[in-house]
Amino acid sequence: MIYTSYFANLRNLPDTITPIAICGKSPGFYCGLTYKKLAPKYSFFKVWKRTHDNDYYIENFNKLVLDKLNADEVAKELSELSLTEDFALICYEKPSDFCHRHLVANWLNNNGYQCREFQK
Repeated sequence: MIYTSYFANLRNLPDTITPIAICGKSPGFYCGLTYKKLAPKYSFFKVWKRTHDNDYYIENFNKLVLDKLNADEVAKELSELSLTEDFALICYEKPSDFCHRHLVANWLNNNGYQCREFQK
């Protein structure tokens, strides 16, 4: 199973779920696995931080990140990277906040891979 979650929730992930960070830069305390292919590009992230224009972010994330990837290859690479059968794609924002991990989850779901937010 593929999950999404956020750094502040890592303490609630069971040992059977491997966290994999998908952000541009992880917090200093995080020493786990990373998968940069799903990270936002700094160019549009910097604009979004200033404007909080979610439509702009979504358009650029899709065009510059997701459209360049093959979901089957990404799922395979994440599975190989994971130390367990289940893994969680980790970023910063709470589940109710705008975050690229929700875009990644939708993309995976639309490409035949079940992905949902981890609930404690």
